[in-house]
Amino acid sequence: MIDPGHDRPGGPVALDELLRQILTSRVYDVARETPLDAAAKLSARLGNQVSLKREDLQPIFSFKVRGAYNKIVQLSEAERKSGIVTASAGNHAQGVAFAAKRLGIRAVIVMPRTTPAIKVDAVVEMGAEVILDGDTFGEAKARCDALVEETGMTFVHPFDDPLVVAGQGTIGDEIVRQSRELPDVIFVPIGGGGLIAGIGAFIKALRPEIRIVGVEPFEADAMFQSMAAGKRVILDSVGIFADGVAVREVGEFTMAVVQRTVDEVIRVSNDEICAALKDIFDDTRSVMEPAGALGVAGLKTYVEREQIRGRHLVAILSGANMNFDRLRFVAERAELGEAREAVLAVTIPERPGAFREFCAAVGRRVVTEFNYRLSGRAEAHIFVGVTIRSKADAQELAERLTAEGYATVDLSDNEVAKLHVRHMVGGRAPDVENEQLCRFEFPERPGALMQFLERLGGRWNISLFHYRNHGADFGRVLAAFEVPSDERAAFGEFLDGLGYPYHPEPDNAAYSLFLS
Repeated sequence: MIDPGHDRPGGPVALDELLRQILTSRVYDVARETPLDAAAKLSARLGNQVSLKREDLQPIFSFKVRGAYNKIVQLSEAERKSGIVTASAGNHAQGVAFAAKRLGIRAVIVMPRTTPAIKVDAVVEMGAEVILDGDTFGEAKARCDALVEETGMTFVHPFDDPLVVAGQGTIGDEIVRQSRELPDVIFVPIGGGGLIAGIGAFIKALRPEIRIVGVEPFEADAMFQSMAAGKRVILDSVGIFADGVAVREVGEFTMAVVQRTVDEVIRVSNDEICAALKDIFDDTRSVMEPAGALGVAGLKTYVEREQIRGRHLVAILSGANMNFDRLRFVAERAELGEAREAVLAVTIPERPGAFREFCAAVGRRVVTEFNYRLSGRAEAHIFVGVTIRSKADAQELAERLTAEGYATVDLSDNEVAKLHVRHMVGGRAPDVENEQLCRFEFPERPGALMQFLERLGGRWNISLFHYRNHGADFGRVLAAFEVPSDERAAFGEFLDGLGYPYHPEPDNAAYSLFLS
């Protein structure tokens, strides 16, 4: 229960007080009232009226300008003179910098060293001072806290502050006013919880019958886990593909509001996010950032699960600060996320004409990818992508191929296969012994790959290595080592002390079929 009468950051607050703060927010000095656009193609395909709340059209291409400005504009004169500071790798940093420039206030932004140059440059161009420190948000936040202690500057929290939440809540007000027919469900991306807390508080105060559904990636589901546990949960690690919502812990204040105003939190995969990015582009010709497409990804998951038709569904497009070099990864994964492509490992006889016979078995489907290299004289393992109509269609195809004598494994959900093995097919090494396979992640910055290799050292021979930059803040590596059985315990200790997140892959099907 949220006790009435308190409005301090991190503490409880009465919902009627939060509603008052939303209604009196001063966001429109800098923010625009964004349109609620119909998504004609999505609506036709899903059998529902789908509307998109276009926060990507804000001056900084993100909703974050609302909450940042609403907080900063209400600072006291003494606080303004002391200046403001925050830690952020993305849209909040730009929101704070934009608001500070408008109000003539000194702003210092601490950003991780892994922050892409495009985001650093955007903040600098707005006149803020940038300090690059640490590889993660947590390390940048520690430097930010030290600055607050040393200088007396005011910290502007990215989400866990009533005035920030109130600024974001003005989106809920706009949705209600702009809707000819009130929404049945509103889908909201969740990072720390500021956006959904603000929207949820406003909507439930005025129209409690409207469902509020939060959406998170499986790799960064702090609110989902916290709601299930009934208390805030700190994640051990987070995936950073949707970097705008990659937080290990949601806000204390925001979770208290979410518990009373949000009906459900659902999770989506990175492939489903990529598919949503494509859907949004098809309807708007605009490119969202991954976090900005979460609402649409969740909307599609909800429609499939509930089998609803004829409803009015609203998705928040929360931001469009996309790194151009990440589009390659998105394009590769969108069809998988939309269940329009399946990736299969198929075993065929190693003899003349076998490939032609396999293609005949596939039928008139489009083959999107085919990887093969001779590895033996008895049989061949091929890595093949084919167009499908749905996940059920992929399962039917795999079962039919198996029935026709082709051993088939669906790799569509296998990250090692999709991220690494598809680029390495044919890399068998018959002389390798005692191979141990692992996935690693390391901060993506100049020299990071070499530093990672130096940390690996030379005690165990590296027998396999694949790295591919796809525009994320963290590099992904697939590596294998020759480790004698009596050294397995020492190898485990070595991995634990390496300082990089790692994931052993002892039984990965793609590795077994194509590389081992």
